[in-house]
Amino acid sequence: MYKKVVKRILGLILSLVLLFFLWWVLVLIALAIKLTEPGNPVIFKQKRLGLNGTVYDMYKFRSMKVGAEHTGSGVYSDEHDDRVTKIGRFLRKTSLDELPQLINILKGDMAFIGPRSPLTYHPWPYDQYTDEQKKMFNVRPGLTGWAQIHGRKTVEWHKRIEMNVWYTEHVSFLLDLKIFFMTFYVVLFGKDNLNVGATVEKESSSI
Repeated sequence: MYKKVVKRILGLILSLVLLFFLWWVLVLIALAIKLTEPGNPVIFKQKRLGLNGTVYDMYKFRSMKVGAEHTGSGVYSDEHDDRVTKIGRFLRKTSLDELPQLINILKGDMAFIGPRSPLTYHPWPYDQYTDEQKKMFNVRPGLTGWAQIHGRKTVEWHKRIEMNVWYTEHVSFLLDLKIFFMTFYVVLFGKDNLNVGATVEKESSSI
């Protein structure tokens, strides 16, 4: 009941409330991006895998130059990456670039708490996930999740997926509440918010 109905209702209400109170923050960020990076889109849309492996557009405030994903070091970015804009460094450090995902939650693409949705091609395409790994897609992807408070971007993908699967099998209101409050600590201190290199092992037996 909680996983399929209550969680969705709570997410819908909370996203509406936050958008009502934070609309001015979104406007200010949009203006800052537009003024410092004229000509570039304010919102970055990226294809991600969501509930049941369906593809959706995840929204973020643009923090990198147009086309950056397919240049340089690809999907991996660190604090010295010159593809990241000046305003983008601040947005990433504070996680404010994620605010547009409130729209994704409102639309039903995402939830506040759940496995972080992967790219359609990274770490690998949907059809290359094992049956066990695909369990992570049994719930809506989240703005934050169990893996995000246990290493975030520093965790190798097989381990990250293993944590995501564990979460889907233990979803509860109390667990989500724990993740919600622990996320504030992780974001406040900027813990594990930088890629430390490629986080996909070529071979792993963790799952």
